Order: sequence, then structure tokens, then C-alpha cells
Amino acid sequence: MTDSAVAREAADRTLRARAGAWLFARVAGPEGPANRARIHGAPGPRRFGPDRPIRRVHGDAAMFVGGVRALLLQSLHPLAMAAVAAHSGYRGDPWGRLQRTSTFLAVTTYGTDADAASAVERVRRVHGAVRGTAPDGRDYRADDPHLLGWVHVAEVESFLWCHQRYGARPLDPAGCDAYVADTAWVAEALGVIDPPRSIAALRERLSEYRPELRGTAQARETVRFLLHRPPLPPVARPAYAALATGAVQGLPPWARRELDLPEPSGPGSVLGPLAAGVMVGGIRWAMAVDAPED
Repeated sequence: MTDSAVAREAADRTLRARAGAWLFARVAGPEGPANRARIHGAPGPRRFGPDRPIRRVHGDAAMFVGGVRALLLQSLHPLAMAAVAAHSGYRGDPWGRLQRTSTFLAVTTYGTDADAASAVERVRRVHGAVRGTAPDGRDYRADDPHLLGWVHVAEVESFLWCHQRYGARPLDPAGCDAYVADTAWVAEALGVIDPPRSIAALRERLSEYRPELRGTAQARETVRFLLHRPPLPPVARPAYAALATGAVQGLPPWARRELDLPEPSGPGSVLGPLAAGVMVGGIRWAMAVDAPED
């Protein structure tokens, strides 16, 4: 290898390392390195082995699109949205909420059984204290199994849909069923009653929630925050816009209508997913440096 090639390779690795470190810091927070070392390095039995689909899905950069899509879809349940608006601090501390969520997903996917059980118990304690009254006058509580079930199925469907569209290694049909079954264990631990364990059951459960879903004023405000006022430096906003476009275009048509989001049309219906795919590939490239092994 020539000296110039060596220099280019070193520069490339430095750029990747810096980009990956910036992304990891945003997603995992200041405790990210310590949490990663504990999650992946602590000795002890783990619920999911290296071959489980949940590891493949949750470890792929397609989750950056899946997370946005999940938040948009989850906002369509008025009671779940009221709880988020009143208690989650997503506008005042959006990065903190993202970091807590990403850490929980990492612990329950890759961590030891003891670490995962502790994370679940912490979330259950938080849910137990969250209750109130929605703008339509109905009472809600975050530990309501029905609301927990909605949050779960919206999340799982979004993560899996985006993985199949943007993931490096999409799952076959049996793998998709196995992913849904993997996530059911975490959902049940959090208090969801009889979570779906197959793609068919997931689709059926989503259809059962459909009559309860609508685009409220709170949901549309969440959309404006996520799509038009993200807490990002200007240099990062074009990349985020591409990811968000992929999330929006991945929503079911009825969900876009409820949230007053435009239907994809013309060149944008093709260019949007292409741009999202490019950004997911860029994230995958950046975060591959020093990534922990499954």
C-alpha cells in the first residue's frame, strides 16, 4: 500500500470515528460508554443469544428511521399522547428522553438477565406514578395494560417495517415472526397482557386499536416538533430531514391523513426513501468503528 493510500485510510478512519462518537453521544448520553461496557461486557446469562432476530433489528442503523416512525404512530392514541405530553419532557429534554429509551432497548436486548430485570422494574416504577386527565376528559395512567399494549405494537411494527426497508440484513418471514416473539418477552415484563408473538397477530392487534386512534392537537404538535423543530445543530438537520422523510413515507396512509401529513407523490415519493437509505447507510458506516460484537 502506498503512503498516500495509508494516509487516506487513516483519514477515513478518523472521520468515521468522529462521526460515530458524535452520534453515539447524542443517542446514548454522557453515561453511554460506561453503559455500553456494562451491557455488553458484564458476565451473566442473557435472554437473547447472538442469533436472535431482536439483536439484528435493534443493532441496525435502520432504527434511526424506526424510532421516528414509532413516535409518530404512537402519537395517534389520544390517551398515550396525553401522557407523553404531560409527563415525558420530550420538548424540554428530548435528548434525555432519547438516551433513556435507547439505553432501555440496549439493556433489554443485549444485557444480562439481572440488568434487564432492573431496567424493567425502573420503568414500571415510573409508569406507576404517571396518571392524569387527557384534553377530552378521560383519565389515563401509564401502567394501563391497554395503553402499554398500544405503545408496544406501534413500536415493534415500526422497528420491523423500517428494518425490512432499510436494514442491512432484512429478516425472512420466519425471522419476522421470531422478532415479534422476542419483543413479547419485554412487553409482558412491562405489563402488556398477551402481546402478539407473530406478524399475523401483530397486524391483528394493530387493527383492533385502529378505532381508538386519531390525530389530536397534541399529536399534531408532536409532529411539528419532530419534523420541523428538532433540537439539532443546523449542519445535522438535512440528514435528520432525510431520516424523518423516510419515517413519514413509511407510515400507513390513514396515519398520514390523521396527522395532516402530505401523501408522497411525484419524484419525492422515490427520492425520499432513497435519501433515507443513504443516511441510514452513512450512520451504519460511521457507527461501525469500534462497535461491540453481538
